[in-house]
Amino acid sequence: MALAAADTSPATAPVSDARLDAEEILALVLARLDDDQAEDVVSIELRGKTTIADYMVVASGRAQRHVGAIAEHLVEALKGRGVKGVRVEGFPACDWVLIDASDVIVHIFQPEVRGFYNIEKMWSAAVPGGPATLTRG
Repeated sequence: MALAAADTSPATAPVSDARLDAEEILALVLARLDDDQAEDVVSIELRGKTTIADYMVVASGRAQRHVGAIAEHLVEALKGRGVKGVRVEGFPACDWVLIDASDVIVHIFQPEVRGFYNIEKMWSAAVPGGPATLTRG
């Protein structure tokens, strides 16, 4: 019987003692969102534009339950990788869940709520120093 190789993707890599940097947290977030089939994923680089975080990620879930499941899985993955102080707002309504993972802030919306607030437009157009870098996943 052959043993399967361990999955070491960013979403499931084992915890180490070293603190994850912003790029590693971003990679973990993007991988987890992809695994959970989040829609219209956008990452915005905030470095040099604000001190609240290095990156902001905005994504949509198809419905309240999907938004909740995405958020729950992401929080579990972040904590499992040793990200300290993860804060969550928006449960149990799950129309907009905000996850503060220190260097990366994640917004997970239901589509109609995302359209109403349109925060990626606000952050890409209104930050000092020009538009933020938008990356669609």
